[in-house]
Amino acid sequence: MTVKLHCFGESGNSYKAALALELAGIEWQPVKVDFFGGAARTDAFRELNPMAEAPVLETGDLTLSQSGVIQQWVVDTTDRLGGAPEDKYDVLRWVLWDNHKLSSQAGMTRFLMNFLPEDKRPTQVIGFMQGRLKAAYDTLNRHLDGRDWIVGRDVTIADISCCSYLYYPEPFGFDRADWPHINAWLDRIAALPGWKHPYDLMPGHPSDRA
Repeated sequence: MTVKLHCFGESGNSYKAALALELAGIEWQPVKVDFFGGAARTDAFRELNPMAEAPVLETGDLTLSQSGVIQQWVVDTTDRLGGAPEDKYDVLRWVLWDNHKLSSQAGMTRFLMNFLPEDKRPTQVIGFMQGRLKAAYDTLNRHLDGRDWIVGRDVTIADISCCSYLYYPEPFGFDRADWPHINAWLDRIAALPGWKHPYDLMPGHPSDRA
């Protein structure tokens, strides 16, 4: 089975898919998407994914987009990272929470603060987004108090989804020291066999555009 993942290192959503593939032990090949060069908006990429987003997984005749869908494919293909059968809907609940409340807002805030020219950064919007993110961090930190993992007794795609933006070094209003239960949880994930930092796991780094 040849698995290709169209992705780029700066993308937390790509990291969700790449890390799930890696931790599940699936052999895969990264295909760099030059997102900042406009590659995702080309006709060729839109033929691959009409949503014009990364990540995109290709294997055989199957093409999947959206990180949560790719993560679920990993679970269904390997029977790993899905938790116990009774945890299925709780895992899904946290994946959806992350998509709506955490990573979507962290990704946008990080982009506005780091990847726009300084004179184009909307200060008021960034402040508003950081306030919303603080509430999300608080929710996750409280939930992890007394828990090793978000759902059940082992790492699942709920953890992989929620951690996706929290390893990036660029500032976006998250300091691990402020959230001790999140900090310890991120250390547990990073200690898993096969874990890699997003910039080590996927091609693409801000320095490429320096």
